[in-house]
Amino acid sequence: MNIVAVLFTPGYSAFFFDDQEAIKRGADHDGFLYRGMPVTPGFTGIRQAGESISVQIILENGQVGVGDCAAVQYSGAGGRDPLFLAQSYMPFLQEYVAPILIGQSLDRFLPLARRIEELEFEGKKLHTALRYGLTQALLHANALAQSLTMTEVICQEFGLPVVVEPIPLFGQSGDDRYSAVDKMILKKVDVLPHGLINNVETKLGFRGEKLAEYIRWLRARIQSLRTDESYLPDLHIDLYGTPGLVFAQDTYKVAEYLASLEADAFPHRLYIEGPVDLGSKERQIEALGGLTRTLRSLGSRVKIVADEWCNTLQDVQDFVDAQCCSMVQIKTPDLGSIHTIVEAVLYAKKGGIEAYQGGTCNETDVSARVSVHLALAARPERMLVKPGMGFDEGMAIVSNEMNRTLGLLATSRRIHL
Repeated sequence: MNIVAVLFTPGYSAFFFDDQEAIKRGADHDGFLYRGMPVTPGFTGIRQAGESISVQIILENGQVGVGDCAAVQYSGAGGRDPLFLAQSYMPFLQEYVAPILIGQSLDRFLPLARRIEELEFEGKKLHTALRYGLTQALLHANALAQSLTMTEVICQEFGLPVVVEPIPLFGQSGDDRYSAVDKMILKKVDVLPHGLINNVETKLGFRGEKLAEYIRWLRARIQSLRTDESYLPDLHIDLYGTPGLVFAQDTYKVAEYLASLEADAFPHRLYIEGPVDLGSKERQIEALGGLTRTLRSLGSRVKIVADEWCNTLQDVQDFVDAQCCSMVQIKTPDLGSIHTIVEAVLYAKKGGIEAYQGGTCNETDVSARVSVHLALAARPERMLVKPGMGFDEGMAIVSNEMNRTLGLLATSRRIHL
């Protein structure tokens, strides 16, 4: 089965692009927007509409493989590719990328995906968002050509077993960190709430007291709303480096503070993402390693999750090799071609580090569904509910795609037994 045409159409993503650095510097809310001037190159406002490009790969039998190019909410931050604006790339895709794909055979996924990952124009790789969307469409088209699920294609290509079991889901609240938690509890999400603790004054507290209070509220709220006493979700909270700001990047003081939160969270396991942001990969690895070792010396079971400066497959490998954290976030749009997401998950698991297949609220329904298949094949410890910040919509998209696929995989297994 060959590719006969490729179409590119602009679209919206499910959230917005935010200038993370401007927000960290204290930009004030103005309704849904932020007041002030952006500081990250490419931004015309601190918050601006998220964009995507849909890729449609048309097969010779008329079927269409679909993928969406999308970038993370905090584009241009933490070593990531710059702000992704659809109109900047549409002519380029049509002129240079479409001719490479037309006529290609879809009997294998990995060779074409690797070609997209390695493509260079004027000495630069394609933007991560482009690699992400193009390879989603290739995977979907390949699955259609072979009459398989995308999960089965990945398992075949990587020599992985087909496991008919769900992946734990992680819900994100955005700034709606109270009402969204109620929704998560009612729908029994496995991990919650992300929390978006990205401001010292309003969310962490100048002594960390506001976060401690919030964690105690989380524990009490789960206990009061759950209908099943066995429901004991992990607490996973992203701090965007704010404790480092409060404690002047003193590793020991940050570790002491994080250890103190363990009692507030008990009996829930506590994962802390982004406790510090040191501005480079090397310094981040060193700081997270110091935090992890100090927490263990204090007898704390709080787990550190790497996020900032852990963007590419090579970054994930470097963080895993350094054994500087308990978990790495594999932020799907940041890795580019989707086969590298699978490779990152497998590398982390082999290295004894938990894998969190994340992403961003700023993706689309298409990229979220493809991500489900990557996770079902590679088996990370948790998978982000996405896209959007409303939780319910992302939960429906991700959980329903997972359950539909598990049903198909179970039926296929029974048929072939």
